[in-house]
Amino acid sequence: MKYLSDIEIAQKVEMLPIMEVASKLDISEEYVEQYGKYKAKINYLPILKKSSKNGKLILVTAMTPTPAGEGKTTTTIGLADALSKIGKKTVVALREPSLGPVFGVKGGAAGGGYAQVVPMEDINLHFTGDFHAIGAANNLLAAMIDNHIHQGNELNINPENITWKRCVDMNDRQLRVITDGLGGRVNGLPRTDGYDITVASEIMAIFCLASDINDLKDRLSRIIIGYNYDGKPVTAGDLKAVGAMAALLKDALKPNLVQTLEGTPAFVHGGPFANIAHGCNSAIATNLALKLGDYVVTEAGFGADLGAEKFLDIKCRYTNLKPSAVVMVATVRALKMHGGLAKDKLNEENLEALEKGIPNLLRHINNIVNVYKLPCVVAVNQFPTDTKKETEFVIEKCKELGVNVKLSTVWANGGNGGIDLAEEVVALCEKQNDFTFSYSLDCSIEQKLTDIAIKVYGGNGVIFTDEAKEQIATLTALGYDNLPVCVAKTQYSFSDDPTKLGAPSDFMITVKRVKVSAGAGFIVALTGDIMTMPGLPKVPAAEKIDVDENGKITGLF
Repeated sequence: MKYLSDIEIAQKVEMLPIMEVASKLDISEEYVEQYGKYKAKINYLPILKKSSKNGKLILVTAMTPTPAGEGKTTTTIGLADALSKIGKKTVVALREPSLGPVFGVKGGAAGGGYAQVVPMEDINLHFTGDFHAIGAANNLLAAMIDNHIHQGNELNINPENITWKRCVDMNDRQLRVITDGLGGRVNGLPRTDGYDITVASEIMAIFCLASDINDLKDRLSRIIIGYNYDGKPVTAGDLKAVGAMAALLKDALKPNLVQTLEGTPAFVHGGPFANIAHGCNSAIATNLALKLGDYVVTEAGFGADLGAEKFLDIKCRYTNLKPSAVVMVATVRALKMHGGLAKDKLNEENLEALEKGIPNLLRHINNIVNVYKLPCVVAVNQFPTDTKKETEFVIEKCKELGVNVKLSTVWANGGNGGIDLAEEVVALCEKQNDFTFSYSLDCSIEQKLTDIAIKVYGGNGVIFTDEAKEQIATLTALGYDNLPVCVAKTQYSFSDDPTKLGAPSDFMITVKRVKVSAGAGFIVALTGDIMTMPGLPKVPAAEKIDVDENGKITGLF
């Protein structure tokens, strides 16, 4: 059977005018800034100030991801449509896709099948220009650093200790480490430099945690760009860069309103990576959605050990958000991979591999229920290649272990395929909720990381390199030890070794380096070989993308 591609499905749908979508949320026309017929930015501040309402927040996360795909965004969108179908005033809040993955391995990232946000071409490409604004603000700061040094270096910045990098929203390994400022004094001071992908920029993290323009400016001012010759931090505030950076970001800070294929309102705003940063859409968009809808469905990046942990321990801590329920997405295919089955064998029925892979899912569920104390349901996201025996096996196994579980067919059936899941989520939202964090801010940086490694990853603890120990000592002396921690780790394993699938035990996490994102407000601990600038694969998705003479895009996904 031939299935339509995601883009073919999206292009066949007749979208609602964006003002009609806004009216579903009772948003006054004066607060809507239209970007064509089907996109708009929302002037959020008056709405946040006027409304005392708070809807139910539903977090969608997933088991440890595999190259087979889990469909977390698809499930998030399908669940929102299903909630709308059972009569709930629902909003979905998602991250914006980065051009790097769109043209790299993953292709488009606006959901899939009959559970998508549209216009998917716009959302996957330039959208409303938010990422360009974030990249421009990042690179303005970089330019002002080097110009300050060139113009006399009043702040005594040590060029060998500049930590701020330039960025571009593209996978480009050639830019990871560069030498710039060549060609004589008029062209700057020669030094080793580098680029991050825009979604790994601290500006992106700040953008997604800021509550308004004033909070944004406060956070921007605290960015540490490097250190002076005395070893003291130099900030963006010291460089007087904050006002101009904020000017570039002021329009981007307004959440983007679009819609699902079924006309459910969707805020798509911000997009930090979860294996590098905190992996959540903007706090402004989430809070706005909670003021406008009775149920808000949002997602966190990658598996629950990364995206959900950071959503709960960082975003919720800063924003006072409290999820009412958590949905854990699992697939037969991913469970079989975690059970040791090779990717080219996933279409074959294999109950033995499924049984071996189940512990990965159970550890994630245990974390949500017993570490964070939140109600949880497993959504088994059905793929066309799943057999009836396999699907029933996973569902029965979860039930045997006392785990809430529902089959989700939203990829094939849209909102109708998520009705059972939606009804379970509504019931969970009324249950006892003793939400707590996995660590206390009062403990040391080392202890916070150890708590995550043991409680969330299931490991034995943390090994700190000598470099990491020195950096922790410096950050502690500077007073940054009271911040939450953000672990940069492989998404493919609970451990820092991507080859350790399933639910590994008896392992240590090695923290190689530690740095502070003072503006975002967290400590970053780097483990394994995490790249802040990905590269393109041997056959990039970009090779399949095209546009015809009528402007119709093909091959996006």
